[in-house]
Amino acid sequence: MNTIKTLIVDDEPLARKGLSIRLRDFPHIEVVGLCKNGEEALAECKRQQVDLMFLDIQMPGLSGLEVVKHLSDSAIGIPAIVFVTAFDQYAVKAFEIHALDYLLKPVDDNRLKKAVEKVQTYLKSQEDTSHKRKLASFVAGITGNNCEEILKKLAAGDKLEETRFPESIAVKEQGEIVRVQVSSIQWVDAAGDYMCLHCADGKTHILRKTMKELEAELDPKEFVRVHRSAIVNSKQINKLVTQVSGEYLLVLENGQELKVSRSYRDKVKAALAS
Repeated sequence: MNTIKTLIVDDEPLARKGLSIRLRDFPHIEVVGLCKNGEEALAECKRQQVDLMFLDIQMPGLSGLEVVKHLSDSAIGIPAIVFVTAFDQYAVKAFEIHALDYLLKPVDDNRLKKAVEKVQTYLKSQEDTSHKRKLASFVAGITGNNCEEILKKLAAGDKLEETRFPESIAVKEQGEIVRVQVSSIQWVDAAGDYMCLHCADGKTHILRKTMKELEAELDPKEFVRVHRSAIVNSKQINKLVTQVSGEYLLVLENGQELKVSRSYRDKVKAALAS
């Protein structure tokens, strides 16, 4: 059969290098790229044909599941996916059902051989459509949810329910309840125990909630955390600026500037690219 163009995606340098060396034992596997995060993986899939991806689940920025979600939402297409995971054994059943295959860290030689053989059989067949549909269904709605909780549900045979986010948020103002449309919120910042909702009409609504509580109510496909005390509507992002000091500054469509924490920088970049 033709060479299987393969991408290895893992934030651990030794894991990437080690797997690439071990894959040399398989003549049909051609490693065409080593990526240290999800953003690099998406860029490589856009740049060249990728038939197979060994994809780590837990990575900073985009997780492995989020990478698949981005691919399924784009016109790029999903290559054969073998998840590489350090998740506990409860996840194994879920991966057997919902992924082409999985490898549990540390990767066993015999297990790697079986995974490669399974990939070869899969790529020879014409039955990839149902697999991709199943995989897309698996990662649908993953973003923003607790990945381990979802995997536990799958392993237990429970159905995944699509997360629904409210279209408006109730805010108490001067003895009245005002409903603020979520789509009108441009950005949110924390002021002590209160959240300031800055809206498109220029008004700011004060909400008594923690940042964590509010973030759980906002669709992660629409809102991105940029700082421990700030959330931004991704549609309002204009550009990300690197300052001389090395810090990052986010500029919104209305000219508002917000500092971006290093720990949230990759998510902001992903929001700009989507």
